[in-house]
Amino acid sequence: MLLWLLLGVAGFILLVIFYYYNKFAVLSNRIDNSLSQINVQLKRRADLIPNLVESVKGFMKHERAAIKAVTDARKTLVGARDIVGKVKADNVLENALSRLFAIAEGYPDLKANTNFLELQRELSSTEDRIAYARQFYNDSILSYNNLCTTFPGRFFSKLFHRQLKDYLEITEKEKKLVKVEF
Repeated sequence: MLLWLLLGVAGFILLVIFYYYNKFAVLSNRIDNSLSQINVQLKRRADLIPNLVESVKGFMKHERAAIKAVTDARKTLVGARDIVGKVKADNVLENALSRLFAIAEGYPDLKANTNFLELQRELSSTEDRIAYARQFYNDSILSYNNLCTTFPGRFFSKLFHRQLKDYLEITEKEKKLVKVEF
């Protein structure tokens, strides 16, 4: 009888260990996936930029600086290797696109151009997707960090050598409103 009790307790302990190990693995995979989704949306935006620039070029021959800023920012985003670099490049691209759209307001034919309007809608949709992907990433980090800091997860995080993960944060400089000047 005592043997069965000991086997039952050992089995229960093994089940709890497996449960927490798998829970950490699932949450880590969710974080990796959500970071991948951010990259997918940033790539989608970067792929839309050349089409937008081409549709704007014909209308804005003398606005070369704005077009060059968007093109350069896109190259930086595509070339960024880590999440910090991608976030910084993404913010530069957002600023350049804001200036480009502000300038486009002065071109009624461009504003009415179907291709331009469709690309603008696609970019707006992509911006929403990027925001959602960032939020999902931080929500995944929250779930993981909660598991690492609450009992009994804290015990198992130490047992499995799991560390708290950092949120995707926006710097104070990046939070400021974009100032568009002509």
